[in-house]
Parts: sequence; structure tokens; C-alpha cells
Amino acid sequence: MRAVKNLLVLYTGGTIGMLQTAEGLAPAGGFEARMREHFSACGDAPEVQWSLRELNPLIDSANMQQANWLAMRDAIVEAVERDGHDGVLVLHGTDTLAYSAAALSFLLLGLSAPVLLTGSMLPAGAPDSDAWANLIGALNLFESGLEDGVQLFFHGQLLHGCRASKLRSEAFDAFKALPRHRDSERAPSIPARLDYRQPRQPVKLAVLPVFPGLGAEHLRGLFDSGVQGLVLECYGSGTGPSDDQALLDALHDARQGGVVIVAISQCPEGAVVFDTYAAGSRLRDTGLVSGGGMTREAALGKLFALLGAGLDADSAEHWFALDLCGERA
Repeated sequence: MRAVKNLLVLYTGGTIGMLQTAEGLAPAGGFEARMREHFSACGDAPEVQWSLRELNPLIDSANMQQANWLAMRDAIVEAVERDGHDGVLVLHGTDTLAYSAAALSFLLLGLSAPVLLTGSMLPAGAPDSDAWANLIGALNLFESGLEDGVQLFFHGQLLHGCRASKLRSEAFDAFKALPRHRDSERAPSIPARLDYRQPRQPVKLAVLPVFPGLGAEHLRGLFDSGVQGLVLECYGSGTGPSDDQALLDALHDARQGGVVIVAISQCPEGAVVFDTYAAGSRLRDTGLVSGGGMTREAALGKLFALLGAGLDADSAEHWFALDLCGERA
């Protein structure tokens, strides 16, 4: 851990900097001036030196796409390697904040700088907003020292970038890292193919919960759309409709065709342990890879980083099963 001396604030949009329009709150530029005005009027402004860059275009995080993850990754790497920043604070909307934190955790493996994401439930100009508390708290963390890697700060909590989820849509303490079973050995090192310098490409991914009535036709329709990876949210410890042979065949055929299918628990405090029930074992035998106690956000972000790096299905499954940055262990 070390104190950051030259911080980049990367403003991507989101509620924290939104202004009212005729259609409702929308992302707005000029947030650096608003920050500096606020800090000049407050007596306990952080002393860390910072500059701000606005990502173009600014977006409501509900519109977040893989291309935006890649743009954030590029901006962060450029800030550290070209511009000499030794830390990056990302201001982000809350709807997909946990997804971006997870994705960046894998896109920035090996980067020698701390990256912290924060946002707010109310805009910075709103009465009783949480924006300034979250922003000042994040800046204070950079001043006191942070470990390299990606983390999320919200409502006084510092959370691992791959362990956080948004659990509330209105309360200020919207993000939590719930206890989830951890079961994987740590990768001995990060391969060059997964290093932050490795370019990534967009990937066709999907997330699908298991539910009563899920049929083979649903799965085959999804696989026929060309998805390269699927996060399957199973019941409890990794179970599903194991007496539906057509559904099992659809999963097996997709895996044989090169689709990577990973299983996580749809329970907020659950984990996949296939061997607990026969229903889980039959799913595993179709070719599913256990995500253990990984969150949906972490599983999706990791699949994106692995397949986006050009790994084939077997290699992607190998690295998915190992802990790369604390997401599984």
C-alpha cells in the first residue's frame, strides 16, 4: 500500500454528475469545475493532487456495454503508462457499477496502480446527496494508501472489485459483499495472454437463470444466436432440471460446439458444489464449469476477459476455474 501522489479522476457519467433535464436526470459535463468549487468551500477537502478526464461520451450506466468497459480500460492504462498517474478513481453510475468493477478487475490484471470505483445514489447537487461523502471518502483512501488492483468504495465501505453486488435500489448503502463459499486455488501467476496489456475484443455473452419451465428450446434458441459464453444461474448448490434429457443434451451439444458454460448459484449467499446432489452432478456432466461462489458480475466479467483475449474454450475453462485476483479464493 502506498499513498497516491498524482491521481486521475475518470468521470464516465452516472448519477453523481447528472443534472436535471426536461426528460429527467441525464449525464452532464463540467464536473471538474463543480468538484473544485465544492472543495474550495469545504474545510476538510482531501489534499491528494488530482486531475479529471471526462470519458466521451458520458453515459447513464444503464447503457453500459462491453465497448465502454474497453474504453475505460484504455483510459486507465493510458493514464498510468503514458501520463504518469499512480492511481485512478472512476466515477460511475450505480446500475452497473459492480459489473464494471468486476470486468475491470480482469481487464487490468498486473497493472501497478490502485483503481477505485465510486458513484452515488443522488446527484451531487441534490439536497442530502451521498455524492460528496462517497467522493471525499474515496479521495481520502488514495491519500492514505491503497493496494494495487480494482476496488469499489460506497457508503463508507471498501469492497473487493469482484465480490460486490448492488442489493438496494434506493438506500445509500446499496452495495454489499455477501459471504460466498470460496473454493479455488490461486493461479501461480498471470499468463501474458491475460495481462492488462493484452488487447480484448467484444464477446457474445449471456446470463440465464434456471427457472421452473426452462426448456431445451429456450437454450437452443440462445445458443443458435451465436453466444460464445453463458453464465447459467442454477438453484442452490448448482442444481437444475436434471430429469429433462433434451435440456441436458442442449447443454452438452453447446459445449461440444465450443460454447463455455459456467454455473453459479442464483442465491445471494450461495455457491455451486455440483456433487452435493445428483441433480447437480448431471448438470456438471454436460460440460458445465463450476463458478463456486462467484457473483454474477464476476462470472460475466471474467468470461468477457478470457474469451475476449482470444482463448479457446478449453483454455478459458482452465483459467476460469482458477482464482486470478481474489474472485474465487
